[in-house]
Amino acid sequence: MNSKGRLRKLVAALAMLGACAVVVAQTQVFTRAPRVTPGPPPIVPAPATAFGAPLAGLSTAQLQSFADGLEEFTNVDTPDSGLGPIFNNVSCVACHSIPAAGGGSAILETRFGRLMNGHFDPLTASGGSLLQQSAIAPECRETVPPEANVIALRQTTPLFGLGLIEAIPDQAILRNAQMPQGDKVAGRPSMIVDVASGTVRVGRFGWKAQQATILAFAGDAYLNEMGITNRLFPTENAPNGNTALLAQCDHVADIEDQVDPATGKSDIDRLADFMRLLAAPPQVQLTPATRSGQDLFARTGCAACHTPSMSTGPSDIAALDRKAVNLYSDLLLHDMGALGDGIGQAAAAPTEMRTAPLWGLRARGPYLHDGRAATVDVAIRLHDGTAASARNRYLQLPPNQQVQLLQFLLSI
Repeated sequence: MNSKGRLRKLVAALAMLGACAVVVAQTQVFTRAPRVTPGPPPIVPAPATAFGAPLAGLSTAQLQSFADGLEEFTNVDTPDSGLGPIFNNVSCVACHSIPAAGGGSAILETRFGRLMNGHFDPLTASGGSLLQQSAIAPECRETVPPEANVIALRQTTPLFGLGLIEAIPDQAILRNAQMPQGDKVAGRPSMIVDVASGTVRVGRFGWKAQQATILAFAGDAYLNEMGITNRLFPTENAPNGNTALLAQCDHVADIEDQVDPATGKSDIDRLADFMRLLAAPPQVQLTPATRSGQDLFARTGCAACHTPSMSTGPSDIAALDRKAVNLYSDLLLHDMGALGDGIGQAAAAPTEMRTAPLWGLRARGPYLHDGRAATVDVAIRLHDGTAASARNRYLQLPPNQQVQLLQFLLSI
């Protein structure tokens, strides 16, 4: 090679080194900052004694995982730590706080889409079906596009007992769909591809049973509620689908939620640990009146969908191994008629909703998926579709028996 050739090669090499230096410099500028811990670490309640407590029977290591997950659950994200550029809130506990960390709240999010000739279009290209209501800068904010003709509200769901629900075998939920029920209330399973495992599973989490595992549920929420990309959901949401605006507003390199080499876990793993080890709502001892209400609950047909109890399968976690799950749900999708929210999501049709677990109902309110019912009585009266027959039987009860049934519901 002559001297000119060697010179050209040297110049090219120096240029490549310069480009690498720029990339490194950019990476250093946009490295994700730590989350903000608001005050001292949260206090972990004694196992299974209160709302927000860990499962009873956890090992020391599992209790530590629960505590670490609870701390992450309360941590606040900022734009420097990857928040946004569009988001709904800054931490998990901001929405899941009543009556304790891991509960629900009256906070509502907005879903939208277009329904034409029975076909639901989530308007994905316009940022649907979830509207992120906040942004790190005003110019990044989303709006409901004018072509949307369906707009629905969704209330935050409580997370108590999620590990027990996750540990219910798919086959047990499938059997619920095959069991003969009166009033033609048979539901159907939400069969989805679980993003965490890549396998077809029965969905069980969310108003539309759109997630099958807690890890997928955590990853979905981290991206769609806080705008934090992660290994399961690595692509940032563009404001109303505008990728040019995303490039202008997004200042932290993806993937934002990285695995910590010291622990082998990322934020979504720690969040999943907390939710998986979170105890079910503590039970209240039944009185003679609430026992009568329990009998009426079955006689009216409410238990056909709100199945009182299921069981977990074998689990490596002793606290989840073959345990009763008194959730009051069959975890199936049911056609709710006028009570459906009009949004098609995952395997669920626009009028279908997952049977909401009723345990811990006494610590919620308002009620139904959009919070339109101020009381449980009003929520029952608004039931429709396959629940209409049970609703009508409730309406035909004498007032004192309606009160007994309501007292029972507020004790589970």
